[in-house]
Amino acid sequence: MAKLNFGGVEENVVTREEFPLEKAREIMKDETIAVIGYGVQGPGQALNLKDNGFNVIVGQRQNSKTWDKAVDDGWEPGVTLFPIEEAVERGTVIQYLLSDAAQISVWPKIKPLLTKGKALYFSHGFGITYKERTGIIPPEDVDVILVAPKGSGTSLRRLFVAGKGLNSSYAIFQDATGRAKDRVIALGIGVGSGYLFETTFKQEVYSDLTGERGSLMGAIQGLFAAQYDCLRRHGHSPSEAFNETVEELTQSLMPLVAENGMDWMYANCSTTAQRGALDWWKKFRDAVAPVFDELYDSVAKGEEAQRSIDSNSQSDYREKLDAELKELHDSEMWRAGRTVRGLRPENQGEKVG
Repeated sequence: MAKLNFGGVEENVVTREEFPLEKAREIMKDETIAVIGYGVQGPGQALNLKDNGFNVIVGQRQNSKTWDKAVDDGWEPGVTLFPIEEAVERGTVIQYLLSDAAQISVWPKIKPLLTKGKALYFSHGFGITYKERTGIIPPEDVDVILVAPKGSGTSLRRLFVAGKGLNSSYAIFQDATGRAKDRVIALGIGVGSGYLFETTFKQEVYSDLTGERGSLMGAIQGLFAAQYDCLRRHGHSPSEAFNETVEELTQSLMPLVAENGMDWMYANCSTTAQRGALDWWKKFRDAVAPVFDELYDSVAKGEEAQRSIDSNSQSDYREKLDAELKELHDSEMWRAGRTVRGLRPENQGEKVG
């Protein structure tokens, strides 16, 4: 295990160089990995493991769109694709990749099938961290482990196909067999992680819920909307407002940040842009810092988890969710976005230059 030093703070990490795929395959050679759920994370992790030479089966509810998607992806009913309970019985590692709400509802059927020596694998710490609220309390004689890719299952698969990796965190909640660490690292390498960094179930879910509501989704949408609306109020066209708010960020600047960091991106912008960004970033930081403190406190108290559990359990949850998503979809900013994206040269079959 390697150590990374961040200005005096050390972290344990595992790279593919020190833990090669061949070693991961050897550790898992006698295991059957049952991927339960074929929605967000399931397809990417299952297909990556399969392509990396692991023994993988999929468990999914029959007569569903996701069952059909699994068949379309090459999983064969009765051979590598089974109803959920049968897949759990067949598997030695149970990758529990259903949504948080579905994990709660399916758990009573799953728990009796988790026999001694199996491993229960999560990609989110929600169910275990808030076990008093979710009821997900594993048997004491199974390993309970976590690999959480830092991105969607779609991104995990796309990067894998492109020969790249997506960084993941890993954690061990319960080591009943003495092999939990080998299992979790091997699986982390197998699903296509760039490198693995150590965490806990609690730290993973706290950071994840904060990030989703913050800079990854909630805060960035709020920032986009505030700037777009400001520009529109001052007479800028939808095209100009969207390009200056979203398109330039996602298509030009964020790729530079991804390559070499924000400091490097600053250094490769105009001096006018540098001056303005350096003058204003701390004002934005100070303005939103209290919101992040309020958000983290809500996560730590379990309020965000309970709100999610309560809303997801309502019979009309899907209808309410679709209505909220439609509000975003139909907003002028994202209608402008669809138009702008359609005008990109690659979407018109043209080449630039």
